[in-house]
Amino acid sequence: MKYKVMYTAGAKRDLRNIFRYISEELLAPENAAGQTDRIMAAIRKLDTMPNRNRLYEEELWHSRGLRFFPVDNYLVFYKTNDENEIVYIVRIMYRGRDVRKQLSRTEDISEN
Repeated sequence: MKYKVMYTAGAKRDLRNIFRYISEELLAPENAAGQTDRIMAAIRKLDTMPNRNRLYEEELWHSRGLRFFPVDNYLVFYKTNDENEIVYIVRIMYRGRDVRKQLSRTEDISEN
């Protein structure tokens, strides 16, 4: 069974910000394109067996079914709706950030 993969507004913003930071701040537009392509390619693979990745351990998010997986130095956070066969990409963030703090600012987690 194939799941539909959808990006929340927060995840779309994260992807744009990753591209912008690498391209403009690090002055590496080719690297920016490559990094965002790798992230999106990994996300596309969630259309099959999306529950294979582990749940985020921290509470509030664990009980809401938030899962994650790494792509290079980034973490992709997502939720699945098995009944409707939809994967919601919630956030994409640099793994060196304060993940707990960033997730606490994320409204999209409870919306789906």
